[in-house]
This record gives sequence, C-alpha cells and structure tokens, in this order.
Amino acid sequence: MNRIEHHPILGDSPARKPVTIFFDGKPYQAFEGDMVAAALIANDVSTLRYTKKYHKPRSIFCGIGRCTDCVMIVDGTPNVRTCITPVHDGMQIRTQEGTGSWQEGKKNE
Repeated sequence: MNRIEHHPILGDSPARKPVTIFFDGKPYQAFEGDMVAAALIANDVSTLRYTKKYHKPRSIFCGIGRCTDCVMIVDGTPNVRTCITPVHDGMQIRTQEGTGSWQEGKKNE
C-alpha cells in the first residue's frame, strides 16, 4: 500500500482497523475511515471510471464531492461519489463505464 504514515506537520497516522474491499472482483486492504477513492489510490489504483463519449479514464479531481470524476458503482449502485464515501468491510466496488448501470448482484462487465 502506498500511504503517508508519518507526516511532518500532522504527525503519525492513528492506528485503524483494517477492512477488505473488493475492486472489480479483486480484494484490497483499506482501513476504517478511508474514503473509497483514497483507499483505491493507496492501493495503486488510479482509474476509477471511463467517460461516456470518449471512454477516457478519470480519477479523483476535487476530492470534496462537488464534481463527478470519481463516481463508481458501489455495492450495485452507480454514480457514487467515492471521494466522500467511506469504505466498509466487504464493500464491492466496480469501475464505472459512462453513466453506469444498476448492478444488483451482477458483475459489471
């Protein structure tokens, strides 16, 4: 994982409970309190979705839930702003293509 553990101004990161999230079917480690986008970026996942018209990759942009660059399919729900959505153990996250579609237990293929 690629995380800042010791910040020169903020100090050391507090100990948090590890959880397992699943991104496109593959397990990754995250920590309670992480936002989905931050957890994925810490695991070297940089592309969160692809645009509808040109199929260009997008990642986190504003980081405060105002834009839609980080939207993904989370637990079957499309268009979830992952920069402000906290992880939970067993969370199912999928790369979103375009405007996304409701998955309800189906794989995003």
